[in-house]
Amino acid sequence: MYELSPSTSAAENLSASVSSFSSAKLLQIWERGQRELHTEKALTLLAAAHPDNARETLATLSIGQRDAGLISLRELLFGSHLSSLTDCPACNERLELNFNVNDIRVSASPTDSTISLHEDGYELQLRLPNSLDLLRLTDCISRDEMRSRLFEQCLIHVTHKGQAEFTKQPDEMPERIVELAIERLGEADPQADVEIALTCPECGHEWQTAFDIVSYLWSELQAWAMQLFREVHLLASAYGWPESDILNLTAQRRHCYLELLSQ
Repeated sequence: MYELSPSTSAAENLSASVSSFSSAKLLQIWERGQRELHTEKALTLLAAAHPDNARETLATLSIGQRDAGLISLRELLFGSHLSSLTDCPACNERLELNFNVNDIRVSASPTDSTISLHEDGYELQLRLPNSLDLLRLTDCISRDEMRSRLFEQCLIHVTHKGQAEFTKQPDEMPERIVELAIERLGEADPQADVEIALTCPECGHEWQTAFDIVSYLWSELQAWAMQLFREVHLLASAYGWPESDILNLTAQRRHCYLELLSQ
């Protein structure tokens, strides 16, 4: 599976555009996220966008609901256009992709946090995975182990031919039932697993590539922060201004001063 990341040229020209997110505030978000794991970064970003909601509450959102919020945050911060780089798995040709947030935004959203599966005498009730579930999987060493443990965590109740089953261990249930249940979870929360169909213009190879809004948005924030640090360094060196004063300048005013220095 290939994952999309922002193209370097696009990332270097990012400019945060939301008045409610000052440069200083975005840097605080970036600084906190430097010490966090992938899922924790997602919650830090989402909590910044929804300051009236407790982080613990946001962590109980389904992964699709969480990612939908992060897509909206990305659009507010950096606009609706996205530019990415990926390599063709067949010929290794480097491809630059340009698309819109609506291309990765799923219109359907889960109407219920629980789903049911009735198959081969089994009746399963499951809930959609959330960030708390993912945080419990950080020590998994394989994708199979992660899927197995996630299934256990999300399985609420199971009966077989009308009799309650006391085990939630996936290896003690038919593999087909487990796979169907995992598939049903994905169908119920489609924003949680976004894939983009690609075709290589060089060799014609077609494939699906994953889009992870958490990694993508964090990479953009990282590039934006590094660019801002360079600007602060140049302006502080030239004018002797403290960091706080430089961060209080709008991006447009900072760029005007940098233009003067470049001349």
